[in-house]
Amino acid sequence: MNVLVVLGMAVALAMDCFAVSLGMSCGLNKLSGRQTFRLALHFALFQFAMPVIGWFAGENLLRYIERFDHWIAFALLAFVGIRMIRTAFTPAAGGQADDPSRGGVLIMLAIATSIDALAVGLSLAMIQSNVWYPSIVIGVVAGVMSILAIVSGARVGRWLGGKAQMVGGLVLLIIGVRILATHLA
Repeated sequence: MNVLVVLGMAVALAMDCFAVSLGMSCGLNKLSGRQTFRLALHFALFQFAMPVIGWFAGENLLRYIERFDHWIAFALLAFVGIRMIRTAFTPAAGGQADDPSRGGVLIMLAIATSIDALAVGLSLAMIQSNVWYPSIVIGVVAGVMSILAIVSGARVGRWLGGKAQMVGGLVLLIIGVRILATHLA
């Protein structure tokens, strides 16, 4: 498979990771190296794994999930986004959200941003292409773009101050709506 095609595909798939990483990091006052590592690693691993799963599962899996995969991504992103917005308006919490680089929130975000990669894996199987090279590139690009977004988001978050949590939640909601609208159109 052509290197430029693989890179283009990887960047396209990583755009959701980039946007979610940017939105999540906007709401955090200080992002540690450990948080950055966890977010980027999970996004990279899920972006790597989903094409492999799609490739091995073949047409059977896509047939069952393609009717509602966009709803899953929307629901996961909307849940986290609404939670962030609600936290921004909760005076007792001081506008600080739970750590998005841990637990169920992290897994939900990683799944929501990588569902499209499952279809890419299926496509690779249909054209009888090797899945390993594209999957590795997709994972690495997702990790790098997530790190870039996290660093940028932390700066944007400091600039926005107390509104950062709300802006981050709105970004996640917008991404979810965009995914839903794209698949329903």
